[in-house]
Amino acid sequence: MIRAALVALMLAVPATARAQDDPAPMDHGAMDHGVHTMPLPTSAAGAHAGHAMPGAPPTIRAGTPPPIPTDHAADALYDPARMARARAALRRENGGMAFSQLMIDRAEYRAGKGADGYHWEGEGWIGGDIDRLAVKSEGEGQVDGSLERAEVQLLYSRAINPWWNLLAGVRHDIRPQPQRSYATIGIEGLAPYFFELEAQAFLSDKGEAHLRLEGSYDQRITQRLILQPAAEVNIAAQTVPELGIGAGLSTVELGLRLRYEIVREFAPYVGVNWERKVGGTARMARADGDGVSATSLVMGARFWF
Repeated sequence: MIRAALVALMLAVPATARAQDDPAPMDHGAMDHGVHTMPLPTSAAGAHAGHAMPGAPPTIRAGTPPPIPTDHAADALYDPARMARARAALRRENGGMAFSQLMIDRAEYRAGKGADGYHWEGEGWIGGDIDRLAVKSEGEGQVDGSLERAEVQLLYSRAINPWWNLLAGVRHDIRPQPQRSYATIGIEGLAPYFFELEAQAFLSDKGEAHLRLEGSYDQRITQRLILQPAAEVNIAAQTVPELGIGAGLSTVELGLRLRYEIVREFAPYVGVNWERKVGGTARMARADGDGVSATSLVMGARFWF
């Protein structure tokens, strides 16, 4: 009796309804398995055209950074104020902190023909990745004589890209006499092929203009042994008789130093250094009975902390 009733019920249901309730077997071989998103019905696609679906990730255009998240999962479990302080500390420690360094690039003894001498060159700075305050100093003299040349620079350094810094500040010459103070502007950085370059222009309180160009290159022979050629050129815009400087190219200095890094922070070195006065500067030196060229063997140390 029950079986007959079920058969009669099935016969009473239209064929189209039975086809929807019992669809034909699907041909899985014809399906595109590379697409896993289900298309919206035509009515739904029209209703939501131009609008993001609730819960869907934001659309990111090619070449644009994703938006900064404003919700943080940790805030649901911990105090949001404490989490905000932790995120601020993380940003500061990964690029926002102030650092400092003192680098004595050259502290050397120079053995030459006649009197032996000494030379120093170093820099200390404090600041971050973008803005820094720097103090530079360099000078030289004779071991058994007086200080011949000494200068101090106070500079503001601003990074203009990952490789170059703009410099601006003041320079004061302690020696030679008479003393001079200069306003200075320049640029320093790492050129292609890892050449370290620096160019500075100086304008004295007497209106005298000078230009200094420096360059060096660290050629690693091993991980600890480094050969460093270096060059420095000074150019004057006008003659300054009281300082013994002639207009145009005034001095050229070339050096070659071989250093060994016992540790990264300390490296003794040996080398050779050659310097020459040229042009009007050389003529003034000859008139005063001074030499115009000097070659010396050097030994010293480079260290930083």
